[in-house]
Amino acid sequence: MVAQHDVAGMCNLYSMTKGQQAIREFTRATRDTAGNLPTLPGIFPDSMAPIVFNGAGGERELTMMRSGMPCPPQFGTTAVTNIRNTASPHRRRWLAPASRCLVPATSFCEWEDTKPRKTSTWFALSEDRPLFCYAGIWAPWTGTRGTETDPVTGEHRLFGFLTTESNAEVRPIHPKAMPVILKTPAEMEAWLTGPWGAVAAMQKPLTDGTLTVVARNIRADA
Repeated sequence: MVAQHDVAGMCNLYSMTKGQQAIREFTRATRDTAGNLPTLPGIFPDSMAPIVFNGAGGERELTMMRSGMPCPPQFGTTAVTNIRNTASPHRRRWLAPASRCLVPATSFCEWEDTKPRKTSTWFALSEDRPLFCYAGIWAPWTGTRGTETDPVTGEHRLFGFLTTESNAEVRPIHPKAMPVILKTPAEMEAWLTGPWGAVAAMQKPLTDGTLTVVARNIRADA
């Protein structure tokens, strides 16, 4: 039920393999409603995954939401995980701090256009796979998500993340785009709290030389 209308074949798959306490410390979340969070070596579209957002009273909260934002009405009930066009009237409503979130991750997958089938290539900040966060947005939504065999109908909290042009490491594998990645407390603080005019410039690729290929040709990255 999840489709992409911004960047076909982009980073829909990522990994989050650090513990819950590490995520709280890295993102400075002071409230945790995520339950018993396992490591997640393969987070696919429509999966439940941890995010950090401005919760009740402005408290930074770690919780679970479903991957895939609502699409414009002309696309029906499909959803999109990657957000490139932030100027879209459909998406402007989610650019304020109340609708922004951090999406913790340890690596992400891009698909190299090889034959006879595409090859998965996993990128991380280093071989140790330290935590980073996507610059995310989230929204409440009512409807049916999940799979045809396991539909989930009702109220959902959905998230997606911003993309931008590829840097030098990603470009040979996926020349069109990569996720917007936040690495420092200052970047995460600005993304969660700053006005859009002050943070719009954060939609840019990582500096060349800051990503490492850590795995190839696997469906999940441990």
